[in-house]
Amino acid sequence: MKAIVQDVYGNADVLGLRDIPQPVPGSGEVLVKVRAAGVDQGVWHLMTGRPYLVRLFGFGLRKPKVAVRGREVAGIVEAVGVGVTRFRSGDEVFGTCEGSFAEYVCAKETFLARKPANLTFEEAAVAPISAVTALQAIRDAGQVAAGQKVLVIGAGGGVGSFAVQIAKDSGAEVTGVCSTGKIGLVRSLGADHVIDYTRDDFARAGVLYDVIIDTAGNRPLSLLRRALAPQGTLVIVGGEGGGKITGGFERSMSAPLFSLFSGQKFKGLVAKENHRDLEALAALFEAGRVKPAVEKVYPLPEAPAAITYLHEGRVRGKVVVRV
Repeated sequence: MKAIVQDVYGNADVLGLRDIPQPVPGSGEVLVKVRAAGVDQGVWHLMTGRPYLVRLFGFGLRKPKVAVRGREVAGIVEAVGVGVTRFRSGDEVFGTCEGSFAEYVCAKETFLARKPANLTFEEAAVAPISAVTALQAIRDAGQVAAGQKVLVIGAGGGVGSFAVQIAKDSGAEVTGVCSTGKIGLVRSLGADHVIDYTRDDFARAGVLYDVIIDTAGNRPLSLLRRALAPQGTLVIVGGEGGGKITGGFERSMSAPLFSLFSGQKFKGLVAKENHRDLEALAALFEAGRVKPAVEKVYPLPEAPAAITYLHEGRVRGKVVVRV
């Protein structure tokens, strides 16, 4: 089978389209014929091995432990391993795995759910990481309730585009922060207000928010708390824009310390992949209450270009690789 493979850490030029053996599902695994694979920031981190913190999490100190890139997947079940009871051959599924930039991939049964019937494979493939992260940020960490004021920073990106919609579905008044080129998208997602950060500073606008979801990863906590209500909650999703060691994740790690000295709550979110949240999202998709925003679709040989485009920060919503 064909797959996007790398032998060493580096930029997109370390990736290559190769023929490799088709995987065989082990116990509790599902073999998926890949139809589409989402591109998330984690793919860039695993490709480059930066920040170096990611290498300590079992992904390989000197080179990638898993050579095939890609983690979000949507496709058709080809075969199942011993003990799999939720799926059978021919089922359309979406979820997370290791190595989705390939014609076939094995995924744990517990990380898959049935694909929403009203979504294309490309739309379903961009949801497993980004939408699950947004759901856990809004529902669990932020505990967003109807009538609250919610600020989503990075509202035009992968996680942010889902967070805006899920917060609106929760009954909140949502303000999205994004760059000029993404204003139209954020409005179309249902945001009540949109702030262009290249022109206006939300921290100086005088509005206090009950919940702030920060997916952009480059503003100091001291600035964010100015826009947070006295009993409000700040949720930091991931980390970007930092140094080689922690890459911005230090904000998430230090956030809880701020809560010790304030009525405000500061939380760093590490999303947990699971099929129950995928099923909850599938219900939202099928009801038309949330919809993936896909800007570009790349063929499998152009996956390196898709990763580069994503990392440049200009993507409106998500990009996806069609297999």
